[in-house]
Amino acid sequence: MRPVFLILILSLLLVPLTLADPEVVSAATAANVTNNQPTLNFPDSITFQATIESSVKIVSVVLEYGTNELTCGTVVAKAFPQFSPGTTVEPEWTWEMKQSGSLPPGTTIWWRWRYKDQTGLDQVSEQKTLTWLGTKHSWQITTSGLINLHWYSGDQAFAQDLLNAASTGLMRLQADAGLEPTEPIHLYIYANTDDMKDAILYEPSWTGGLAFPEHNIVIIGISQRNLEWGRATITHELSHVLIGHLTFSCLGDVPTWLNEGLAVYSEGELDPASKSQLNEAISNDNLLTVRSLSGGFSEIPDKASLSYSQSYSIINFLIDTFGQEKMNTLLITLRDGTTIDDSLISVYGFNVDGLQDNWRAAIGAPLQPDSAQPTSQPSPTTVPTYVPFVGVPLVITPTPLVIPTSSVTDSTGQPSGPPLSLTLMLVAICCILVILFVILGLGIYLTTQKNKGDRNE
Repeated sequence: MRPVFLILILSLLLVPLTLADPEVVSAATAANVTNNQPTLNFPDSITFQATIESSVKIVSVVLEYGTNELTCGTVVAKAFPQFSPGTTVEPEWTWEMKQSGSLPPGTTIWWRWRYKDQTGLDQVSEQKTLTWLGTKHSWQITTSGLINLHWYSGDQAFAQDLLNAASTGLMRLQADAGLEPTEPIHLYIYANTDDMKDAILYEPSWTGGLAFPEHNIVIIGISQRNLEWGRATITHELSHVLIGHLTFSCLGDVPTWLNEGLAVYSEGELDPASKSQLNEAISNDNLLTVRSLSGGFSEIPDKASLSYSQSYSIINFLIDTFGQEKMNTLLITLRDGTTIDDSLISVYGFNVDGLQDNWRAAIGAPLQPDSAQPTSQPSPTTVPTYVPFVGVPLVITPTPLVIPTSSVTDSTGQPSGPPLSLTLMLVAICCILVILFVILGLGIYLTTQKNKGDRNE
């Protein structure tokens, strides 16, 4: 009986080896990735493609991609291109900006291919990057400190004029509000607003400039005939980038009157037209409530202009009365997730309503009568800069379309869990053990029955 058992055991142990696919058993070599260069259809889409060759059949391909931007955590977008498994595959996938939202010109995009062969070997190609920018214009660059100014229309004197305006604006922001850059900021100067609007999707027709703090990018349409407006707008947009960096968090918001007010304040004194409109609103008691300025500004030009001018006046009151250090503290308090009412109380001793009363008293406006019902506080919204009168955008940061995935990743981005080949081996061993226990039990049973028969005889 024992020889029979030994033969059965040896046969079962040899079964996995005799049934194994020769390709799976053989050692897999690293795949070769070529033609790994995306095609840009700026500003509508970007198509990723590559050729992946391996000695073993490739059964899975995933495109991992993203942008270099300020976020609350590491996010890896994933796309699953269709392809036919084989030793040579050519995956292709298109990122449609009209679906996900447009990226600002100058954004750094990164990507890599993750692919797996039928042995279970998981590999990742080298991570590559490119700059999201069209080839329509011949861009030049001039630099001063942490400011990189890109332009394509106008001479060197034109670019230097705008670069000087940016440097002067940074010095004023540091002196008046304690704001200073910690990373390079890229300014993309288009020849006019039409060129600028052609480079980005879904913006209002009156947009003149946009700031993208998460990307350290500012885009503005400035013609050589509109230099004065351009100088002021550069400073304005830079303030949005610096405010966005200082207050960045996933906990709280900066009200629009504070963000826009600091941006207009950074330009210097109000222009005569804006000052006249503000004085008229004070005389006629037509000022907007501070709480109403916490959200998006009106798209009606006159009311929007008053919103900017009034926000400037509020900031001017706070800095002139209490100093720039408290303004900086207010921004940091908001960054830590404290509401605007609690932040104002902590720093200045009054809430939004108290701010309104103190500000109106300082500018000679009658006190606002108390409302019978509490005023709701709207959420801040994006306000792009108007062309070409003083105005500003809060910050538009399109988010790339992230395709959710159920895979869990470790700090290196590699999927967790044992390799497929190890899993199959463990399953095979378990099956063999179960079969051995069954055979052993059957042998014991047969031996017992034989012994009973011998005793009965």
